[in-house]
Amino acid sequence: MAEYDYHHLHHVKEQSRSKKTLWVTLYLTLFFTIVEIVGGLLSNSLALLSDSAHMISDVLALGLSMVAIYLATRHPNARFTFGYLRFEIIASFLNGLALAIIAVGIFIEGIRRFINPEPIDFKLMLIIASIGLIVNIVLTFVLSRSMEEEENLNVQSALWHFIGDLLSSVGVIISATLIYFTGLQWFDPLISMVIGGIIFAGGSKIIKESYMILMESVPEKFNLDEIRKDIALVEGVEDVHEMHLWAISTDHYSLTAHVFIDNKIQPFCIILAINETLKDKYGIEHSTIQMENASIHPHGEYGKEFLRHQEEKHHEHEHEHEHKHEH
Repeated sequence: MAEYDYHHLHHVKEQSRSKKTLWVTLYLTLFFTIVEIVGGLLSNSLALLSDSAHMISDVLALGLSMVAIYLATRHPNARFTFGYLRFEIIASFLNGLALAIIAVGIFIEGIRRFINPEPIDFKLMLIIASIGLIVNIVLTFVLSRSMEEEENLNVQSALWHFIGDLLSSVGVIISATLIYFTGLQWFDPLISMVIGGIIFAGGSKIIKESYMILMESVPEKFNLDEIRKDIALVEGVEDVHEMHLWAISTDHYSLTAHVFIDNKIQPFCIILAINETLKDKYGIEHSTIQMENASIHPHGEYGKEFLRHQEEKHHEHEHEHEHKHEH
């Protein structure tokens, strides 16, 4: 099997740190999810169960993230020329979707419990919620440490899950305490609905981010017109068109453009200059620039218009020269 040459750029992510972190968090979460489900069922607390639903979504999220990170380290091949980096985004999308759906489920159950309250064993609820809080604090700390080292949408979505979890554990503890002191059972569904709201907010944010990448939209940090102007400033470039810029995955960008050029300048020099501009100014290392001559590839009316403008400019210059000579 020949090493495929998908140019100099490696579409591969080496994320050893994220990997280790995610494995640890995955095991801890899985273990605690089971504890929380059993506890939620025994104590009949919706807040606990909604927290465990949250935890299940975490386990799913982490599982997807693990698959994504594993795939991202696989090398490109003849079919997947960008490697498997995109899977990270698909995973995040599904992840966000799962969160949103779980949140809706919690809301519905919460409303049902408001209408017919159910008895709750708050002591058990409190014990499990406290363990949950400790586990979450540890995980959030570990993940945020890992985020500092490697920017990764997946670790970010996992982190979101845990911040949500932290809040919900606190919520469960508060509601257990309130139920204990006031005997009002409806604090439990109330808190679970607040948790649902938090989960929904996090989920929709992740959905939006990954949706933008899947739609090949121009990443927010770039302004296409500005980049177009910068390319146009390169010596020899007379016009930039057919320009596309998109993210393959977080922090992996691709740009393509066609340019009409001045025939007197070496095309290779122009490409080199454009590549350097893109790399130095925007950090875009993966670009495909097509050199064109407007009279050969006119792009329909576009090129003809361009040539007409060039003609007009040319005539203006000649007129100026004539005036100078007359004076």
